[in-house]
Amino acid sequence: MKTIAFIPVRGGSKSIPLKNIKPFCGKPLVCWNIEALENSSLVDRIIVATDSVQIENVVLSNRYRKVSIYHRSAENACDTATTESVMLEYINKMHLSDDTVFMLVQATSPLTESWHFTEALEIYAKGEYDSMLTCVRNYRFFWNADGTSKNYDYMKRPRRQNFLGELMENGAFYINTVGNILKNGNRLGGKIGIYEMPEYTATEIDEPDDWIILENLMYRHILSKQKSQKKKIKLFFSDVDGTLTDGGMYYSEMGDELKKFNTRDGMGFQLLHKSGIKTGIITSESTKIVENRAKKLKVDYLIQGKCCGGKFEVVRKICEQEHISLDEVAYIGDDVNCYELLCAVGIKACPADACKKVLEIADIVVLDKKGGEGCVRDFINMLLGNYEIL
Repeated sequence: MKTIAFIPVRGGSKSIPLKNIKPFCGKPLVCWNIEALENSSLVDRIIVATDSVQIENVVLSNRYRKVSIYHRSAENACDTATTESVMLEYINKMHLSDDTVFMLVQATSPLTESWHFTEALEIYAKGEYDSMLTCVRNYRFFWNADGTSKNYDYMKRPRRQNFLGELMENGAFYINTVGNILKNGNRLGGKIGIYEMPEYTATEIDEPDDWIILENLMYRHILSKQKSQKKKIKLFFSDVDGTLTDGGMYYSEMGDELKKFNTRDGMGFQLLHKSGIKTGIITSESTKIVENRAKKLKVDYLIQGKCCGGKFEVVRKICEQEHISLDEVAYIGDDVNCYELLCAVGIKACPADACKKVLEIADIVVLDKKGGEGCVRDFINMLLGNYEIL
């Protein structure tokens, strides 16, 4: 039985234009849910249903493993179209089997983490519910328009710790089967279960003020914890031109090409070796100069010249050989040919004078020094000081 995560994102948002790809905490909004779903072992496929070429290009540029784009019809991408309409359009067009688990995921709830999806799917797999939705517990006191209290006795106002509160739908995601969706024409139906999420996930992004609130909540409840967790680094790679060097091309009177390396960077490689970390140099050019430098640094991997699939594919294959994941790789690079690999690795950095596209990568460490000025050594010092080296 397959599990499909379905993310409807259209390009015609009025309150926040193109909000689904607007940078949220340094990353396009829709990418937060996509990446959380990618890391859930219980999700087989991720479908991004959009009418926007811009959204499609942003999503596909990240080379996600499980993601496919579905081009929703204009009729089901207009302001009056319902989410159910695009769900049913996709299900009917793809002829999905009735037992397919279909999880509707809302990009406007970026604080949803992988463990939320996995935990809820584990509960659903037990078969106790026909469908499920996410809620948060709300501890507010509500009143009716006629002046009567709705959810508490105002004569006996409870303390928060003694008040059970009420469950409020937060719109993060919904789980059902294709058969039930077709039967009821709705994301929910039959016996409905509730997956309770943390209170900080209550807000959905709809208005500009919601954006400000949720970015602060993201930093406080999620990103701050991620930064405090030690990452396990097993492999270190560096680019050459513009990173280990200043990017300059020097020629002798005899026409020999020269490159200037920084000795402090060389000491950094020695420190990594002492810590048991494997190292590598990867560059699109092929020169005897780099080969000699690599020998002196005693790197484990030297990759020179243009390779099929680019730097990303080369390092991915090395990771397979080493039986490690890309998340256990640290990489420093400076230009567009480094972009794909930088986006994929666990810890990424760039010199202060890297190209604009690289500088804008989410979670990249922008170092104070330029290429060739010892920026690689600074990155290595940061790794040895702040991350766990295995």
